[in-house]
Amino acid sequence: MRPLTEEETRVMFEKIAKYIGENLQLLVDRPDGTYCFRLHSDRVYYVSEKMLKLAANISGDKLVSLGTCFGKFTKTHKFRLHVTALDYLAPYAKGFGVAAKSTQDCRKVDPMAIVVFHQADVGEYIRHEETLT
Repeated sequence: MRPLTEEETRVMFEKIAKYIGENLQLLVDRPDGTYCFRLHSDRVYYVSEKMLKLAANISGDKLVSLGTCFGKFTKTHKFRLHVTALDYLAPYAKGFGVAAKSTQDCRKVDPMAIVVFHQADVGEYIRHEETLT
């Protein structure tokens, strides 16, 4: 497990910035500790520095995974986000959905009423992550 190179960091941060914008800094400097990104077998893991220090005693060939897999680099050096990263990206994401009515009100509302102001299609993020801006 090693730190990302400058190029790998740039490619990964550009991809993540498409979804959370300037909130990227909030992923690294969190109130519950400092987190970092590490590369292991072409996969990028999001791990706390405290956990990283504890894992230093394990040899790289014996280590299967550490932290949360954020994505992987393809053979052409493109970065693909994994669905496991959504739990960490969702709080800072641009959009995702804002409810206009409570669950009880939604059951009784007429068909033309607004229930959700904006709902992002999470599947669209995964299917078209190359072209989203």
